[in-house]
Amino acid sequence: MLSKRFGRLATGTLAGAMLMAAAACGGGSNSGGETTASTAPSAAESSAPAGGALKVGLAFDIGGRGDKSFNDAAYAGLEKAKAELGAEIKELSPASDGSNRSELLTQLADAGYNPIIGVGFAYGEDIKKAAAEYPEIQFAVVDSASNAPNVTGLLFAEEQGSYLAGVAAALKAESGHVGFVGGVENDLIKKFQAGFEAGVKSVKSDAKIDVKYLTPDGDFTGFRAPDKGKVAAEKMYQDGAEIVYHASGDSGLGVFQAAAAAKKKAIGVDSDQRQTVKETNLQEVIMTSMLKRVDVGVFEFVKAFQGGAKGGSDVIYDLKVDGVGLSTTGGEIDDIADKIDAAKKDIVDGKITVPTKP
Repeated sequence: MLSKRFGRLATGTLAGAMLMAAAACGGGSNSGGETTASTAPSAAESSAPAGGALKVGLAFDIGGRGDKSFNDAAYAGLEKAKAELGAEIKELSPASDGSNRSELLTQLADAGYNPIIGVGFAYGEDIKKAAAEYPEIQFAVVDSASNAPNVTGLLFAEEQGSYLAGVAAALKAESGHVGFVGGVENDLIKKFQAGFEAGVKSVKSDAKIDVKYLTPDGDFTGFRAPDKGKVAAEKMYQDGAEIVYHASGDSGLGVFQAAAAAKKKAIGVDSDQRQTVKETNLQEVIMTSMLKRVDVGVFEFVKAFQGGAKGGSDVIYDLKVDGVGLSTTGGEIDDIADKIDAAKKDIVDGKITVPTKP
């Protein structure tokens, strides 16, 4: 079943093709869709390279490949495009302050990569400028809306997945005391907080929820500061929190370290962090992770492009297409699966509208 927000997308656009793929797939743990659009422009209209060549460029957000979270999820989609679509791939990482994002896009464009994907909302304006300078190239930007005819926005209902994380946390925390650590205090991360708080309160209305942001809006170092994540989580555990959910990128490693030291639990984000974190003692503290299927979004964008579709619209990955959800590695939430599934169904059916602001 499709989100009503998808209804106006044309199937000849990249967004439409990706939507049709999601619809055909019909949900599931690997959904977001993996079939081509039912209609697509002719080969003459397509902006795909001639001769079947497919060169896909990807510019990471701060932290780059190896963050075990957001960027690594995007790379998984890129690797799948290489394995299944025969794409030649190239990934670039920004400077520690992200100041050279625009240069990365230009570098990929000048090297003949098409399409090009910017990972993270901070690429929004840079993608817009690059799209104007290279109108023959298709771009996508994760977590930012389309802002040009050749740009596809890959958006996610983070608040919905975070709601399920809140339900799980409330059901598992006997005291009803939990915490949330955000990397940067901006509107995107506040969606995670809002959904998590709503999910917790739906189970325990009197729950106590500690909240801490590592850096203010505009200071993206909060996504790569494990030391700050550790200090924030330590304080929460010391104050009695049983479970801490983080939406802080690479800083989440510090949250897991604090959980291990306190012998408490944590909830990961973006990827199944119980699988991506290498340290066994840290894996064991990750009760579940809120999955944000950036990998699916990246792969489906490339696949739709290869099929000849064009941009100019957004694709929203929500619970209806399993664009967000919870991981089950380790089996720690198996005993509450029925309650989580019930909450998911109520959201999908429209009985619950999850807030996007705390």
